[in-house]
Amino acid sequence: MRRLSLLLFGCLNALVADASAAVNRSLLLTYASKPRVFVLSDISNEPDDTESFVRFLLYSNQFQIEGMTAVTSTWLKDSVYPEQISAVVDAYAEVVDNLNQHTSPSSPYPSAEYLHSVVKSGPTVYGMQGVGPGQNLSSGAELLLNRLRQPVDEPLWVLGWGGVNVLAETLYYVQHNFNATEAARLRGQLRVYTISDQDDSGLWIREQFPDIFYIASMHGWNQYGLAAWAAISGEEYYNFDVGGPDFTKVSAAWLKKNIQIGTYGKEYPDYKFIMEGDTPTFLYLIQNGLGVREQPDYGSWGGRYSLVDLSQQVKYRQYSDAADRVIGQNNRTYTSNHAAIWRWRDAYQNDFAARMQWALPANESKANHHPVVVMNEHTDLTPLVIASTPNATVTLDASGTYDPDRDSLSFRWFQYKEPGSTDWNVDNQIPTLNFTVSGTGKRAQVTIPGADVVCDGKSSNASGCWTLHLVLEVTDHAAIPLTTYKRVLFETTNSTWSE
Repeated sequence: MRRLSLLLFGCLNALVADASAAVNRSLLLTYASKPRVFVLSDISNEPDDTESFVRFLLYSNQFQIEGMTAVTSTWLKDSVYPEQISAVVDAYAEVVDNLNQHTSPSSPYPSAEYLHSVVKSGPTVYGMQGVGPGQNLSSGAELLLNRLRQPVDEPLWVLGWGGVNVLAETLYYVQHNFNATEAARLRGQLRVYTISDQDDSGLWIREQFPDIFYIASMHGWNQYGLAAWAAISGEEYYNFDVGGPDFTKVSAAWLKKNIQIGTYGKEYPDYKFIMEGDTPTFLYLIQNGLGVREQPDYGSWGGRYSLVDLSQQVKYRQYSDAADRVIGQNNRTYTSNHAAIWRWRDAYQNDFAARMQWALPANESKANHHPVVVMNEHTDLTPLVIASTPNATVTLDASGTYDPDRDSLSFRWFQYKEPGSTDWNVDNQIPTLNFTVSGTGKRAQVTIPGADVVCDGKSSNASGCWTLHLVLEVTDHAAIPLTTYKRVLFETTNSTWSE
């Protein structure tokens, strides 16, 4: 009996040792490039900005953070609080070494010293009061201008969590101090995603410079329940799509158990209105195989957005909310801009919880790591693009997919119809892909529809044929499951079609 007990004890120790063993970091997800990000935050107005910063820094190994600037807004008109951003960075400094044990050596987390160096302030006045003749650039605008002028090809993403007068300052300066060609080139480097309008400078920017790539929910002033970003957690507060999303994953109880833990999690405050209203701006940029930064209409954890005016795509690059059709947890179908975010809630909240585990000491952490999807020998996180013809059959093989922790995996394939369509009832416009799945879900055989359907001349593509999107969602079986995606784009052509 004693011998059996010792044997069982030894086996248990072996399992515990294996579970806590350091992951082989060379097997973790890698990123071919990192989006350059500059955050404008009216932090201290309410707790959600601090909440978003806590989450944001857990993803900072995926970004090149160029600036974090405290700004005013309609809710905070004459003061800014950069020290509150610095406080989150101080908490991050205590756990960054822990975090770096859970990322690829090619994508380390930035040092706290560097992050402190890019914390700046905007004007301590409301909106356009800080923009115009005789105004000196704020420290935030000086840094933004510096980063915008860097000799790099990667665009600069300005994420507006409050007012955007720092961006307006910068654009005003560029307009009056550079020739027209250089000013247009600099504007072409900008990508903007704002949480609605929270001062009067956003409207000024869009009126003066409609060529700037600009994502924003358009609605009446302060009617935030109409905005897509509210779906991060706001269905009960704003009373939309109730019964569709799982509210428990954004509840105070869930946050207390999964997020407000350890040294870093203690920096995450209780929410006042809704949890993390600003977070969709950077969820849009998360590198997980789902979103494509330059294609807002493709959809991502940060929502789906389409051009406001299709006829002026070069001169007018403004995007606003688009709707997805999603079956909710109550088995009802919801068609809304909100559904384009909450449909991913399980995945984005589990991802947050898993990263908070990374911040814990190794002996306290239930660390999990993302599956790595390999499809048809395509290994990176960009879409797999397949040139196809009507009625063709294509085989997709994801059998090379693996989990760094050797967890078992689930594979789910689905056609994402909404991207590329401007129709409210997308089923009336986008052809259906026929596919069968085999090999425990790792393989799919896809049949492209016939020419009369897929190349009906109604697509905006030059070919007259639709681009069809198929998504593979791979989730591991762990205490906190993690998900990675692979998007497949079927670019169909038909030589018999003509305008």
